[in-house]
Amino acid sequence: MDKAYDHKKFEDDLYNFWEKNGYFKPEINPDGKPYSIVLPPPNVTGTLHIGHAFEGTLQDIAIRYHRMRGDKTVWIPGTDHAAIATQSKFEKELYKKHKKSRHDFPREKFFEMVNEFAVSNQDRILGQLHKIGFSLDWERLSFTLDEKRELAVRTAFEKMYKAGLIYRGDRIVNWDPKSQTTVADDEIEHVSQKDPFYYFKYGPFIIGTVRPETKFGDKYVVMHPRDKRYKDYKHGQKIDLEWINGPMTATVIKDVAADMDKGSGVMTITPAHSAIDFEIAQRHGLDIEKVIDDRGILLPIAGEFEGQHIKKARALIVEKLRKKGLVDRIDENYEHNVSTNYRGNGMIEPQIKRQWFVAVNKEFRIENSKIPGIKSGSEVTLKQIMKKSVEAGGVKIKPLRFEKIYYHWIDNLRDWCISRQIIYGHQIPVWYRNDDMYVGLKAPEGDGWKQDTDTLDTWFSSGLWTFSTLGWPEKTPDLKTFHPNSNMMPGYEILFFWVARMILMSGFLLGEVPFSRVYLHGIVRDKQGRKFSKSLNNGIDPLEMVDKYGTDALRIALIFGAGIGNDVMFDEQKVKGMKHFANKLWNIARFIEVNKQKAKSSMQKAKKIEDLEKIADNKIDKEWVKKTVNLIEEVTKSLDNYKFNLAAERLYEFIWHEFADVYIEDVKSRIDENSFSVLCSLFSVQLKLLHPFMPFVTEAIYQEFRKNGILTEGKESIMIEKYPMLKF
Repeated sequence: MDKAYDHKKFEDDLYNFWEKNGYFKPEINPDGKPYSIVLPPPNVTGTLHIGHAFEGTLQDIAIRYHRMRGDKTVWIPGTDHAAIATQSKFEKELYKKHKKSRHDFPREKFFEMVNEFAVSNQDRILGQLHKIGFSLDWERLSFTLDEKRELAVRTAFEKMYKAGLIYRGDRIVNWDPKSQTTVADDEIEHVSQKDPFYYFKYGPFIIGTVRPETKFGDKYVVMHPRDKRYKDYKHGQKIDLEWINGPMTATVIKDVAADMDKGSGVMTITPAHSAIDFEIAQRHGLDIEKVIDDRGILLPIAGEFEGQHIKKARALIVEKLRKKGLVDRIDENYEHNVSTNYRGNGMIEPQIKRQWFVAVNKEFRIENSKIPGIKSGSEVTLKQIMKKSVEAGGVKIKPLRFEKIYYHWIDNLRDWCISRQIIYGHQIPVWYRNDDMYVGLKAPEGDGWKQDTDTLDTWFSSGLWTFSTLGWPEKTPDLKTFHPNSNMMPGYEILFFWVARMILMSGFLLGEVPFSRVYLHGIVRDKQGRKFSKSLNNGIDPLEMVDKYGTDALRIALIFGAGIGNDVMFDEQKVKGMKHFANKLWNIARFIEVNKQKAKSSMQKAKKIEDLEKIADNKIDKEWVKKTVNLIEEVTKSLDNYKFNLAAERLYEFIWHEFADVYIEDVKSRIDENSFSVLCSLFSVQLKLLHPFMPFVTEAIYQEFRKNGILTEGKESIMIEKYPMLKF
C-alpha cells in the first residue's frame, strides 16, 4: 500500500467498478424488503452547488446503509426542466450573445433551443453526481420534460379536469412584467426595501400608500363596521371629492378587511391590482377596473399619464396631488416588503388574468383510498388529503416542528394557479376551435384546433415525481414494488413548493401517500452563517472540494454537526481535517498490511461478534470487542433514526481517538495470531459501519486487503457486504 491515501488514484475507477457490476440496482438484493428514494431533481439551469452535495450525501448514506442491510434498494436519479428559471437564464445568454429574444423565433424553434441548453446542463450535472459518489440507479434516469413524464403530466391534467379539480377562470394572480408570466403564491420572495410612504387626503379621510400610481381606479373607501370613528358613515354612502383626475364620487364600503389599528383605519381599494382588494370587490359586487397593463404601463384610466411606465409616473402623480393640496405628508424611509419572483427576480404586479387553476377546496369522491384517515368512497378536498395524510400518520414529517408550519400553510392555501405564459415547459393539453374546447392526451382529430399556448407550472410535473419516475400511468412492477417511496429528504424551504404538492398529486391520482417519511434538512451556509450567493461571492463548487480533498472528506465534513432540520455552516478547514481522517484510516490499514507476516491469520477468522469474543484471549481484547458491540448499537440506532450526524461523529471519535490512539498503540507490542485476528476483525467492522459515509476510502482499503491476501473471503465489494449486526 502507498504511504498516503491518494483519492485521485481510486475514486473514478471505484465508481466505474460499482456501476459496471450493477451494485446500484435493486436486483443486488432481489428478496429484500423494498426501500426507495427518488432524488429531488436539481434544476438544469447550471451546475450543482454545495447544497446539492449535502442533500445527496444524506440520501446516499441512507441508500448505502439499507443496501448493506439486505434491503431491495433503489435510488432514482433525475433532473427538473425548471421552466421559468431555465428559459430566463437562456434568454439572458441569448440576448447577451445575439441581441435576440424569444419573440425572434417560432415557438417550436425557441423550445428546441432552450431544451438543447437544458440537456447540455443536465449532462454536466449528471457528471457531478457521479463525482460525489452517489449510488443512483442510472438506468432509471428521468427528466421532468421527457416523453414518459410528458404522458404522466397530460394524464394527470386530464383526470383532474374531468374530476372538476382543474378549471379556467378570471382571477387575481401574481404577474411578473419582467418575465411576462404568472407566478405561484409559493414562488414569491419578499424582499425588504425602503420607499416613500404617501399620506393623501381622500375627501374627509387620510389614506396611505407606497403606490400612488395604482390609485386612479380607487372609487371605494373601506372601513371596519365596528370602527367607532366612522359610525356615522353608512355602507353604500356616496361621497363627492377631488381626486387625481378631477372630481369623483366615492362609495363607502363597510368590511372587516379594514384594519382599525393601522393609520386612519380607512383604505381605498384597487381591485384589479391587489389580491385583498379583489376579494373585497367580489364580496360586495364592486367594479373592477385595470389601471396597469402587463408591461407595467398605465392605461387610459390614468388620463394624462396614460402610456407612462409606473416607475416614471409615480413622482409626477405625487406632484400633481401636491399642487391640488391633497398630499398630507410623506414618510421618506418607510421599510416594507415587496413581492418578487424568486426565479426571475421580477417585481410582482397583481393582475386579473384568465388562467388555469387547481381547486383545492372542491369536493370529489375518492375511490380505493389507502390514505390513513380517508375512507374509500368518501367526499374529500385536496386540502383535506394534504392535511389528513400527515395528521393520521401516513406521512411523518421530521423534525416535528415543521408540522405546525405545514398545517398553517394548508389552512391558508388558495386555489393553485398552474398556467404560465412561457414557452419552455409542458404545454397545457387543451385545444380550442371556435367556441369548442377539448382536453386530452393529444390533439383531437379534424382541422382548426389550436393548442393552448400556456405551459404548466414546474411544480405540477415535479408533484408527480415519486410515481412518474416509476412508470405511472402504466401499472409497472416498479410502481407496485417501490411506491410509496420510503423517504423523501428535501430542504425545509421546499416543504410547500414540492412536498405538499406531491402529497396532493399522489393522494388524488393513486389514492395513497407518496412516501412514508419526510426528513427536512437545513440550508448550507458559509462559516459566517450567510447564504451562498453570487452577490456575496461566497459560493463553493463541490467539485473543487472533491479535487482538493477527496469526495469522502467533503461528504463527512458536510454531515458533521448537521442535525436534522438545522442549517449547516460550511468551513473548508473541516473538509481539510476530514482528509486527514481518510488518511488515518489508510494508515491503520497499512499497519495491518505491514504486520500480516507476523500472524498467520486473516480478517475472515471471526465471522461474527460471538466468534470474535471467543477468539479474544486476553482482557484487553475482550474489552475492545465489547466496545465495538456498543459502537454497532450506537451507530445503527442513529442511522435508523436518520441522525446521520451523530453516527458520523461517533465513528470519527471511536476510530481516531480510541481505536487508533489507544488500541493500536497497545497491540503494536503484542502482535500474534490471535491479536492480529481481533485487530483485523475490529477494523473490518469499522470499515463497514463507515462505508455509507466514506464509500471510496473504505472500498479502496477493502480492495487492497483482497489483493494482499488479508481478506480471503467475502463479497467482491464492501458496498454489498452485510452491514455489521450484533448477530449475523
